[in-house]
Amino acid sequence: MIEIGKKSRAAAYACALPFLVVVFLFEIAPLLAVTGNSLFKGGAVSLGNYREILTSRFYLNAFKASFAISLATAAIGLVLALPTAVILQRLPGRIQQFVLICSNIGANFTGFPLAFAFVILMGVSGSFTLLLARVGILKDFNIYSNSGLVIVYSYFQVLLGILLIFPGLGAVTREVREAAHLMGAGGYVFWRRIGLPILAPSLISVFIMLFANAMGTYATAWALVGGSANLVTIRIGELTAGDVFSDPNLANALAMLLVVCLAVVIMIEQFVIKPRSRHA
Repeated sequence: MIEIGKKSRAAAYACALPFLVVVFLFEIAPLLAVTGNSLFKGGAVSLGNYREILTSRFYLNAFKASFAISLATAAIGLVLALPTAVILQRLPGRIQQFVLICSNIGANFTGFPLAFAFVILMGVSGSFTLLLARVGILKDFNIYSNSGLVIVYSYFQVLLGILLIFPGLGAVTREVREAAHLMGAGGYVFWRRIGLPILAPSLISVFIMLFANAMGTYATAWALVGGSANLVTIRIGELTAGDVFSDPNLANALAMLLVVCLAVVIMIEQFVIKPRSRHA
């Protein structure tokens, strides 16, 4: 039995080896390279790049703007995706599958095509912009701004939120609903006292994933507003590919600080929220 166990374990390691190699080549090795390059400034090893970022109001404002847009769009995505997923759960299976497929396609419809679509719809001469301005609902709206980025980001955040929330709704089973109904709990009371507390760990995890998704978005923001939006990802892109202000090492330092910010948020979710959910 021991020999069989050792052989099965060795076979499992052998099967996992290609995956581990891919993880090392495409995740760990690039992260190590970025970390090492971020420590070079002027040909010498130093923390000068980090010092420049942390003492620069320009780069700190980029982090503030990225955080603000990410928090806003993650909240919008969660608030709109939750009731949509609840309604979707009550529909027939074929309709669920069709909506989830469309949500999957829409959540991945980002970058230049998404920005171009919103320019056509809500640009200065966009069809929705002209229509809403004619009826007096929308005035002085500018899609090429941070508020425009919130609208565009919310498009794929809501669809991604539906994909992430829908599987978690399985925790709210029919038995739980029926028991609450027998106890006299209506729809509002059920969700406030039973449904949302059950889903709380899952919803918080979804919010964090939506936040990280927005923080790392680059192509959509660049295609819509170019370098006029002071976001961390845009600053990294300009420092990497810019002709005038090119500074790859400073870009690496910005990328590492972005990784640290996201890692802190994920660690809070892993070490604070998850233990509480297990004890609940």
